[in-house]
Amino acid sequence: MDIENLVKMANRIGQFFESMPDAEEASREIAQHLRKFWEPRMREALLAHLDAGAGEGLSPIVARAVQAHRDTLAVRPASRAAGA
Repeated sequence: MDIENLVKMANRIGQFFESMPDAEEASREIAQHLRKFWEPRMREALLAHLDAGAGEGLSPIVARAVQAHRDTLAVRPASRAAGA
């Protein structure tokens, strides 16, 4: 995963929602967009980047959104089948 490209894409998403008057709503919308349109590997790479160095290159609105909604962005392991 090219983290520089992911950061650029995330920042573009943030720019779109930045004009919303309600910062909390903007944060939720950014997270929802990432959840809906980014594949799990992309979200995991973005979370790892944020954890590794405070999200170097991420715009403040995106960094706040990812931190605030990280539980909904994290990839959950698939449930094991009963008896597996």
